[in-house]
Amino acid sequence: MGLFDFLSQEIAIDLGTANTLIIMNDKVVVDEPSIVAKDIQTGKIVAIGRKAQQMHGKTHKLIETIRPLKDGVIADFESAEQMIRGMINMINSGTRLFSPSLRMVICIPSGITEVEKRAVRDSAEHAGAKDVFLIHEPMAAALGIGIDVIEPMGNMIIDIGGGTSEIAVIALGGIVCDKSIRVAGDDFTKDIEEYMRRQHNILVGERTAEKIKIEVGAALPELSEDKAPEPYAVRGRDLMTGIPKEIIVTYSEISHALDKSIAKIEEAIISALELTPPELSADIYKTGIYLTGGGSMLRGLEDRISAKTKLPVHIAEDPLRAVARGTSIALKNIDKFQFLER
Repeated sequence: MGLFDFLSQEIAIDLGTANTLIIMNDKVVVDEPSIVAKDIQTGKIVAIGRKAQQMHGKTHKLIETIRPLKDGVIADFESAEQMIRGMINMINSGTRLFSPSLRMVICIPSGITEVEKRAVRDSAEHAGAKDVFLIHEPMAAALGIGIDVIEPMGNMIIDIGGGTSEIAVIALGGIVCDKSIRVAGDDFTKDIEEYMRRQHNILVGERTAEKIKIEVGAALPELSEDKAPEPYAVRGRDLMTGIPKEIIVTYSEISHALDKSIAKIEEAIISALELTPPELSADIYKTGIYLTGGGSMLRGLEDRISAKTKLPVHIAEDPLRAVARGTSIALKNIDKFQFLER
């Protein structure tokens, strides 16, 4: 790396409600949960990312854990800025990354307001960026799974993240119609917490609910044998006795717990399809629907959406990183892509 290369550094950031990924030179250099732990008395950040995640739900009264993003947008400005700065510092603590011209491409939900955009931009600038470009999530997801977004062909992308589900039809390098709903992975986790309380009288924390979602989460009550996970042992606090206890849950139970939230996502997909111009509808009939984001890994989700829409549904091969990869492709083609916002 020559001296001049170092003077202009470029990074792509997928700032997610659940996880933040940073890509530099085509490599994922940071992949951490979007969470910080703060000392309440001094206001200092004591941990960022994975370390803070391990403290989540286990802190004493002098430390609090904060998730700076809610529903895909910055809810706590100061913590978001400290988190971005801390994650940039993780990249290469040996060399200072704060070069005179740090360029960032950051991914944002498509349903974001101007005020929320401003918050993202300000956070990035305060964290050391000189040049900030914004790209909408569905666009980044499409690029990340290898779709040629510039050609006159309609493609439908559904990105189910932690805070938002983004549904968009893309053609000619732009978003033709989109639907952004604030029902996504975090809601699935909350549904599971509530179900455990209501159905089994057992109180589980957010981290345990998240684990249940990963281990036995499903969108359908009946799955084929190769997809069906083993029943999972859940430990929590018995609401009647207050004593810790363990129960076993199955994927069909969890599919009932998640049913309402998934139905909301299905409704949004149908309404996005209704808004699609007829020529693009014809394209989508042929190409089908592409699913990305962590939520797309829910067992049986593609079959459920396919049954609802009567269209083929494809899951991206590395759905968790599709948006980050697309953001990185956009970074390399800043001059070529007109859809990046400054």
